[in-house]
Amino acid sequence: MEDPSHIACWQRLDARTTTSGKLVADDIASLDALGVRHVINLALDSSPHALVDEAKLLAARDIDYTHIPVPFEAPEDAHYAAFRKAYEDTSEPVHVHCIMNWRVSAFFYRYHRDVVGMPEAEARALMERQWAPDQDERYASVWGAFIARGA
Repeated sequence: MEDPSHIACWQRLDARTTTSGKLVADDIASLDALGVRHVINLALDSSPHALVDEAKLLAARDIDYTHIPVPFEAPEDAHYAAFRKAYEDTSEPVHVHCIMNWRVSAFFYRYHRDVVGMPEAEARALMERQWAPDQDERYASVWGAFIARGA
């Protein structure tokens, strides 16, 4: 199956990793068809765009689910550590999402730069396909500081 371009803010990072913004119920079948076996959600359940019963919908397709609610105004290193553990604890195809793929792109920027050893410019280019948090004056103080921190 080809990557599903209908999923909001879709991005493939590598053979086992895909990311996106918000999911809708019909997206679960597309993820399953791609072979995704684990979904990591960084969005808050209280978001008006959150998928209701996401864990239940994924479980019905035998897809593991990890929810790490990251407040958009206050991402912490503890959130990043939980993301890293969830991501590294599975070798199966994984999909990581939030609402706009902004949290996710920032988390993967740090992961690619600090853990994988990807050159900073390459890691930044992947992130900036979705968002440049340190250049967005609305969020630069919080998210710029978050991405600037090291492993």
